[in-house]
Amino acid sequence: MPSQRSSLMQPTTEETRKTPFAAAEDTQWSRPECQAWTGMLLLGTCLLYCARVTMPVCTVAMSQDFGWNKKEAGIVLSSFFWGYCLTQVVGGHLGDRIGGEKVILLSASTWGLITVVTPLFAHLGSGHLAFMTFSRILMGLLQGVYFPALTSLLSQRVQENERALTYSTVGAGSQFGTLVIGGVGSVLLDWCGWQSVFYFSGGLTMLWVYYVYRFLLDEKDLVLALDVLVQGLPMARPSKVHWRQLFRKPSVWAAVFSQLSSACSFFILLSWLPTFFKETFPHSKGWVFNVVPWLLAIPASLFSGFLSDRLISQGYRVITVRKFMQVMGLGLSSVFALCLGHTTSFLKAMIFASASIGFQTFNHSGISVNIQDLAPSCAGFLFGVANTAGALAGVIGVCLGGYLIEATGSWTCLFNLVAIISNLGLGTFLVFGQAQRVDLAPVHEDL
Repeated sequence: MPSQRSSLMQPTTEETRKTPFAAAEDTQWSRPECQAWTGMLLLGTCLLYCARVTMPVCTVAMSQDFGWNKKEAGIVLSSFFWGYCLTQVVGGHLGDRIGGEKVILLSASTWGLITVVTPLFAHLGSGHLAFMTFSRILMGLLQGVYFPALTSLLSQRVQENERALTYSTVGAGSQFGTLVIGGVGSVLLDWCGWQSVFYFSGGLTMLWVYYVYRFLLDEKDLVLALDVLVQGLPMARPSKVHWRQLFRKPSVWAAVFSQLSSACSFFILLSWLPTFFKETFPHSKGWVFNVVPWLLAIPASLFSGFLSDRLISQGYRVITVRKFMQVMGLGLSSVFALCLGHTTSFLKAMIFASASIGFQTFNHSGISVNIQDLAPSCAGFLFGVANTAGALAGVIGVCLGGYLIEATGSWTCLFNLVAIISNLGLGTFLVFGQAQRVDLAPVHEDL
């Protein structure tokens, strides 16, 4: 594997030495390289969600220690998205320019450190709510670049007929990470206190950063990327994207709104499901409801990628496949979310939650890949725009969820909110969604 670290981005001509990142944009991974990077990015996504979900897993215990009510807990949970929405476009733009893998590594090193030191913020003074809110905003800022940079990286390095499976495999890390922190975190929470959960997820992230830096990235390229960020050196050849043309397309806005809906509904469930199960079924084990839905979501994500690529290889139109995936990812998942608000059985609640989370993974093979269909040359930037909208909606949705629960004393309104948001996005994508490339001046044949 060490032999792979220098093979990805070696300049070969005088021109590429002048613009080293430009050469990388058109270089697709070989199969061994793709396998190595897919595995490491899967693990990276897993650790990203370990760090992200640490706070929702610990919210009940922290609320007891610090005396937070639902509104205050909602402020802390939603504050992640205040920072998350600010760096999406920047992350996608930098991924398109200097390489998504470098952006990912630099951001992971900082969010891992922040996770480790978060318990220290809680003991800096009496303003626990302010300190925790600040740490979550900072975490959001650092993690906001990840998925736009990932989208940019995969759109440039993975063949078109393998993108859905690759993206779904890497995207399964979100469920795997939630599963790991839900299981291990629940045990640590009971045995060692909530602080240990932060130490665990942050420490693993720092180990991952060291491994990627040591074996998969070229040190000179990473130093050059830092120079680009610090000194503003030339990054690449000028963009040929016609931005006005891009944002005049209904298909682009359909993609943005559908991504907004899927991100917002997912963030609401991610933030509030642990508290829902803890309060509705107080005698249930935390490792059960924090593990089972995400455990079942992993094979669902992999299956969605396999099914998507399989259908396309058999001759189905790309846009037909993308819309079918969204029917599953937004439509069917919202049905099971609605069911969560109308059951008093722990077993049924587990089934509904698992089904809702599992079907949401079909979005990886739907809207997430559709953005790469529309604009592969600037997929990171466009995904950043879409995910910024999703993060802004997440701020409102997660915080609004806390207010609705506090005001009504019922969880039904929260799941109704998820269903409304999901189906608005689905309807928009079914009507206006396309797979025709729109990032170049020539008109390409509709896929």
